[in-house]
Amino acid sequence: MKKIILFFLLNLLFTASAQGLSWAYPFVVWEGNVYEVTDEEVSKNDIEKEIGQVKTIPNDMTGDYFGNASNAFPKGTKYYKINNSKTDITIAVEVKKNHWNKAIYSHDAPFHWMNLLMKLLPFLGVGLVVFLLFVFLAKLKKKVTFKANI
Repeated sequence: MKKIILFFLLNLLFTASAQGLSWAYPFVVWEGNVYEVTDEEVSKNDIEKEIGQVKTIPNDMTGDYFGNASNAFPKGTKYYKINNSKTDITIAVEVKKNHWNKAIYSHDAPFHWMNLLMKLLPFLGVGLVVFLLFVFLAKLKKKVTFKANI
């Protein structure tokens, strides 16, 4: 009996459990806004212009996401502006080729450090290029000055 209890306790202790999130509704994130994608179709005549696309997928275990993300649509799914509608209220999502569904603003996306990094990355890149240019020019000037002194 003790062996059975011990076996049962060890089994509970060392058995790995897998968990995943179940999303309440399909959504897309665009420019820091979360939009709930509805079943309401948008006609081709109401599509104005492409405004973005899905670039990241949320983590199904933690629920974390950043940038233009979606829990229901693959990377590359395009977002469109709807005629006579503000993008802070509704956008259209291409759910399949030449078929769009309305997505309604739900709430602001939560802060994620990658959003900040993605905004700072271009400035960091330019700063690095400028720094390397200064280092290169300083070495070049030093070389030219040294040859002139000889």
